[in-house]
Parts: sequence; C-alpha cells; structure tokens
Amino acid sequence: MEENKITVKSIDEYILQFPPKVQEILKALRKVIKDAAPDAEEKISWQMPTFVLHGNLVHFAAHKNHIGFYPAPSGIDAFKEELSEYKGAKGSVQFPIKKPLPYELISKIVKFRVAENTKIAEDKLSKKSNLMTNNS
Repeated sequence: MEENKITVKSIDEYILQFPPKVQEILKALRKVIKDAAPDAEEKISWQMPTFVLHGNLVHFAAHKNHIGFYPAPSGIDAFKEELSEYKGAKGSVQFPIKKPLPYELISKIVKFRVAENTKIAEDKLSKKSNLMTNNS
C-alpha cells in the first residue's frame, strides 16, 4: 500500500508536517544552511527542501529515525572522515534524530558546496567568454 504523500510547495510547509521536536531540528538545520549559503535560493525538489546556487547545493529530509542530508557525492567525499560515524550512501548521510546534529560540520559541507558550485559556474562562464572571444 502506498503512503499518502502530501505535496508541499515550500520549505515552511514541509517543516510543518512533522512533530514539533522534528520541526525544531529542521528549522535549525535550515538556518545553518542559510547562514552558510546566504545567496542560495530555497525551493522544493524531489519533495525535499533544497537550496540552489548555480545548481543544486544541498537537500535535506526528515525520516522516521533520522534526518537525511544530501550534499551530492562530492560533499560526502570531501568530509568522509568527519562523516564516518554516520550511515550514508554515495551522496547522502543520515543523522539520527535522537542525537544532536553536527551543525558545524553541516555548515562546512554547505560552504564547500557553495565554493564548488561557484567555481563550476565561473569555469563555464570563462569557457563561454573564451569561445566568444575566439569566435569574433
């Protein structure tokens, strides 16, 4: 039997569907991400809160026993050592709901992703301008 999935349109709506204790965690996580990536835009993507800056930066989601954090495979690889105590996969990590989230580490990962996406965007721009210069 399929779960009734509520379609949310904003991060606020997403957070409101959880119990108060989980809402507090999600609000704190959102603030940490916003502080680390002040220029990022918020949206819902894949039914998850998503921060976008020159493409997807990070996603997060609440699950029954953990908060999933999705900073792309590069964000996981760059902090493999610090994330080793948590369950995870190629582009995700699971923070148990019963333990405090490592907000400082999350902030570092978000800043890493901001730098990474910004560099990729700048490289694309300089390639484009080089092409235009070479073609004129």
